[in-house]
Amino acid sequence: MYYVYIIQSLKRKNWLYKGSTSDLKRRVVEHNNGKNFSTAPYIPFQLIYYEAYLLKEDAEAREKYLKTSMGMRVIKKQLSNFLKFYTIPLKRG
Repeated sequence: MYYVYIIQSLKRKNWLYKGSTSDLKRRVVEHNNGKNFSTAPYIPFQLIYYEAYLLKEDAEAREKYLKTSMGMRVIKKQLSNFLKFYTIPLKRG
């Protein structure tokens, strides 16, 4: 089984990270232990979303899509109720 996941920084709640893995529990622990260079400044994290796939190629294609602007709009709409209550609004200006 392969997973596409989204984690949210508890330090900076408007910061989301999208990734894929074959071992979801291990991967979230790695993020929280600072083993990923790009996420280390934002630890700790909570897992807020995941999808399961039978094929690695499908998971990787979905991850790639979610990292596009259109993919992020779709996932933010899907998670809109959660994000409304569990994120800090971005300050402008």
